[in-house]
Amino acid sequence: MAFSSSSSLITLALLLSLSVCSVTSTSKFDELFQPYWAADHFSFDGDTVNMKLDNFSGAGFSSKSKYMFGKVNVQIKLVEGDSAGTVTAFYMSSDGAKHHEFDFEFLGNTTGEPYIVQTNVYVNGVGNREQRLNLWFDPTKDFHAYSILWNQRQVVFLVDETPIRVHSNLEHKGIPFPKDQAMGVYSSIWNADDWATQGGRVKTDWTHAPFVASYRSFEINGCECPVSTADSDNAKRCASSGGWWDQPILSELNVHQSHQLIWVRANHMIYDYCSDAGRFPSVPVECEHHRH
Repeated sequence: MAFSSSSSLITLALLLSLSVCSVTSTSKFDELFQPYWAADHFSFDGDTVNMKLDNFSGAGFSSKSKYMFGKVNVQIKLVEGDSAGTVTAFYMSSDGAKHHEFDFEFLGNTTGEPYIVQTNVYVNGVGNREQRLNLWFDPTKDFHAYSILWNQRQVVFLVDETPIRVHSNLEHKGIPFPKDQAMGVYSSIWNADDWATQGGRVKTDWTHAPFVASYRSFEINGCECPVSTADSDNAKRCASSGGWWDQPILSELNVHQSHQLIWVRANHMIYDYCSDAGRFPSVPVECEHHRH
């Protein structure tokens, strides 16, 4: 099959992007993570980690180190059956009142209804940037990969390597961008039936407990930041290290990824804070400039 020169370049760029993002082999849970909440609510089956929520407690784990820039990835199989009221989260966060945070939150639902995936971005302690979508598969039937790519130009949320959200660096427009604080990697499962399912109208049915989320294929490939080093020094080192995450090819989505994101937004997005005039009578300033 003949390809035009532009198609060849696009294909090459995509292949390079995929190969760059998979240079780290999968690590076992205990090499990268540790339980930080309710260790007795964990169970291990080979390389699979199960975390449960019951009417006594939820559970959570955290990375042993913090990072600045790179890519984190985990495969998750979400709570099966009636999961209404439950939230399973996978996220990155720094510390303190002015923290940065990138969130995947999986909002459970009644049997037969789709899971809702909510993403959010906090910058300097301010969030309120929620987007929600329905996935194009049943996330309770098998494991799927959920990833966050973070560099000095963008934050990209990916599901099975398909981008579902991009938060771009718009510092040239006077908008702060999260690039100066090291972040840990976390996951948790907890009861949030005051808001998680249909605005809190559907409560958790504890007769279905325990609710179990399963994890495998843990990967973190980024600039590791010693806790004894100041954030400013870590930021300077990680920004100037020439890491793979700062290669020009990763400064924005390629053509194929842009088309994937457009498809996700057109077919699966059910809420975007940028379009919520009730909450934001004036369009949030970053929404005026983001292309996606």
